Amino acid sequence: MTARIQHIHARQILDSRGRPTVEADVTLSDGSQGRASVPSGASTGSAEAHELRDGDTHFYNGLSVLQAVGHVNGVIAQTLSGMDAMDQVAVDQAMVTLDGTPQLSRLGANGILAVSIALARASATAQGQALYERVQAIAGGPALGMPVPMVNILSGGLHAGRGMDVQDFLAMPVRAQSMADAVHILSRVRNAATEEARARGLPTLLADEGGISPGLASGREALEMMLRLIERAGLQPGQDVVIAIDVAATALQSPGGGYALQREGRQASSAQMIEMLADWVEHYPVVSIEDGLGEEDWTAWAGLTQRLGHRVQLVGDDLFTTHPQRLEQGIQSHVANGVLVKANQNGTLSGTIALIAQAKAAGYATIVSARSGETEDAFMSDLAVGTGAGQIKIGSLRTSSTVAKYNQLLRIEEMSGAPYLGLSTLTGRA
Repeated sequence: MTARIQHIHARQILDSRGRPTVEADVTLSDGSQGRASVPSGASTGSAEAHELRDGDTHFYNGLSVLQAVGHVNGVIAQTLSGMDAMDQVAVDQAMVTLDGTPQLSRLGANGILAVSIALARASATAQGQALYERVQAIAGGPALGMPVPMVNILSGGLHAGRGMDVQDFLAMPVRAQSMADAVHILSRVRNAATEEARARGLPTLLADEGGISPGLASGREALEMMLRLIERAGLQPGQDVVIAIDVAATALQSPGGGYALQREGRQASSAQMIEMLADWVEHYPVVSIEDGLGEEDWTAWAGLTQRLGHRVQLVGDDLFTTHPQRLEQGIQSHVANGVLVKANQNGTLSGTIALIAQAKAAGYATIVSARSGETEDAFMSDLAVGTGAGQIKIGSLRTSSTVAKYNQLLRIEEMSGAPYLGLSTLTGRA
């Protein structure tokens, strides 16, 4: 007998920044249950699926999500009642159709996604599957693989009160032999970062995603520090550990054009931003650059891709916002060669899985990513393994909401025996 959706209930809980978010429970006719909670971003693209918040300044400073919760408990629950729980695509599409807006702004993508992921958990239980196995089945059976982590070490931008212009400098353990090995390497690097900062009298305050915010004056200074702390951890920069950068350039754009590098005290044109990034690639073991230019700076993005796309991975986050039409525009325009995948930018699980397949078919790297406001829900770990995404960007090894994802990856590795995918997952390395 096919399990059907019997009951859906949502509530308001808090994320890692103490802000409200949506959690949903789904119960099936056979008694199987699933629960999911959704994250929230700080550096957001304008084309993202809409996160519905109440706007009542007397309640959580306007950030409460009781409207989204009410929509789940009302019209969404009524519409989905009795639907086949195993048909993830049909259920997700029913919610998208019910909302009826391009960015899910009427009912709220935060409520819709919570139901979508909770359904996947419930259906996995009904099938006797692990969640990553259910994701794999929905995705059409891609090979499982343990993703290479991309981990925040030094942070600025909107993740750290603009203590640095660039949002994040990240470490990737490309020479690890397993996820367990990768996590150990990253722990050494992250600990070395705190030790290095203390030795130099720099701040060690935590940024939103668990990196430290040393307040360095320039990107080159941050890259020099990355080299020192990798070495301090007893590792070889460029061999054991390589560097990824999240510029989050949309947040740097000036109203009159160009990019404001306030810590350096200068304005940069798109061409100058490209030259700066090219210089970093030339002199440091940088293998991945995310959002090196603004989300609508398409012509310059094409120039950046032509200049560096054969040497490094160029990742679109705000540029693509896990949106199939924007990704297709990038593919057709030869812009970037990788996409950051955030389920809450897309709004449904099946839509997110479809975008990963779209990117892979075009030869783009896929990096499943957390947000700066996370919960203890470790779903993204199962998503990355179940789709064979290749890379994952969780955050640093510090807060429980982040460490929960690493712990889930360790469990999945033990359960599945999936191989660690390593350096081969990166694009742009001709």
